[in-house]
Amino acid sequence: MLPLAYSPAKTLDDLKKLEITCFVPSYLPKGLKLKKVEITQENAGPLEDGKTYKETNYSIEWSAGKASFSVESAAEGIGDRNLMQEEDTEETEIKTSLGPMYLIYRPKGKEGAKVKILTNWVEDEQMKADQAKSTTWHGELGRFHGFTGKAISLAEFQKILESLHPVKSAPTAAAGINDASAQPLKIHPQVFNLIECWISDSESPVVTEISLDAVEKNGNEFNDDDLKPDGEWTRAPNSESKEGFMRYRVLESKGNHYKVEYQENGGGTLTTASIIEFDIQKRNIQRDGKPASIRVLRVTSYADKK
Repeated sequence: MLPLAYSPAKTLDDLKKLEITCFVPSYLPKGLKLKKVEITQENAGPLEDGKTYKETNYSIEWSAGKASFSVESAAEGIGDRNLMQEEDTEETEIKTSLGPMYLIYRPKGKEGAKVKILTNWVEDEQMKADQAKSTTWHGELGRFHGFTGKAISLAEFQKILESLHPVKSAPTAAAGINDASAQPLKIHPQVFNLIECWISDSESPVVTEISLDAVEKNGNEFNDDDLKPDGEWTRAPNSESKEGFMRYRVLESKGNHYKVEYQENGGGTLTTASIIEFDIQKRNIQRDGKPASIRVLRVTSYADKK
């Protein structure tokens, strides 16, 4: 399948004119700058139905010296992407907003900059729809997307992947944060840890209402000094391991109603994820025999993120 036409685009705005979905990150490691944007038109086929189809694809690269992050797309004729011939490779699976991704990288080990990191091909939602309605040509508007990192760490690579959104959508709009009346969410991630059951158990949510007034005052259990921003996430260390973490990001907010993605890692390769919706309300209770009004987080929806 050879390119029929090649177009080096000067800006990402050129991608906004395409009908296909083009993914870009809202987070990049310091120093990485846009190097090139390419748009190609290719002939796919003839396929099983005897027809030849035209497909438009895109690729983008950001770089700084040896470090780079790039995106490429394909509609048909793809094989395994996350393959390396070298022996010093290692594989892992991570969860992202686009679904599970399988990574291969070298050299081995979780720390330090990697020579190269590759993901598998990831289907966008339109590709899934195209596949459902056709057994021959799947690339009407849907695409497979592949992501590559060079001379960056696994942690930085994952942060980039988690910030991906369609180029036609602003990062906040892509995340569903579209209500100016909603108050910025300032909650310790440990609160969401209380909602979930242990990994060895099966039933969540365990706790469905939590006093936020108590959380703010109980600084030993909910230590704000441990909090730090992590791109679009609010992150705190896991109390069981220095290598682990608890973090959340806001997906939607309207008034006093919020929808967040919560992730937890105990220090190993397993990261669990859930989608939690809740309201922040006032409740009247009796404390030490006297009436008191407290601010509470009340869970309205819970789901494991597969």
